[in-house]
Amino acid sequence: MHRRDFLLAAAAATALTAIPALAKPQLNESGLHVKPWFMDTFMNLRDNHAEVTAQGKHMVLMFEQKGCPYCAEMHKVNLEIPEISKFIQDNFGVLQINLWGSREVTDFDGKVMEERELARRWRVHFTPTIVFLPTSLAGMDGKSGRDIEVARMPGYFKPFHFISFFEFIAGDHYKTDEFQRFLTEKFDRLTRAGKKPSLW
Repeated sequence: MHRRDFLLAAAAATALTAIPALAKPQLNESGLHVKPWFMDTFMNLRDNHAEVTAQGKHMVLMFEQKGCPYCAEMHKVNLEIPEISKFIQDNFGVLQINLWGSREVTDFDGKVMEERELARRWRVHFTPTIVFLPTSLAGMDGKSGRDIEVARMPGYFKPFHFISFFEFIAGDHYKTDEFQRFLTEKFDRLTRAGKKPSLW
């Protein structure tokens, strides 16, 4: 199994997370929940990647759709937790893609298509799906984002699993480890230190 497909959405269901009060949603003209720190670009993925990596960050694409209850949960719960929001902003550039959108996107191999076509090309079938990209595109000429992605988060994850996945990518642990082992070791460290995970 390829590393980008290894993560089971079922892991999300195991987290017993204390849910904070829901924040007032911010919607764009397409009806998607948004955050002011999301990237606002001309949707050329190679250019976007160069901009993000020049800042020492990783690039991710968040595929979402209007009316998606799990996307709303991710925005109103996970992304409103200061610890999570700050970590993502400090370490990632986030580009939101509308699963059914018609904006033009230029994939990494130079092919231009609408957002919905990009979603089909990258085999994104449900939302939210978060796709993580490598920090270097060396040797990636002629490849689409689907061919170069390093991991994806399939579906909604509770806050502890959510931030842990971003930590897994930010620390380049995906290159040598599996997420489930990384998660277990993190939990064990917190337990040995007598700390209850703050996002559980």
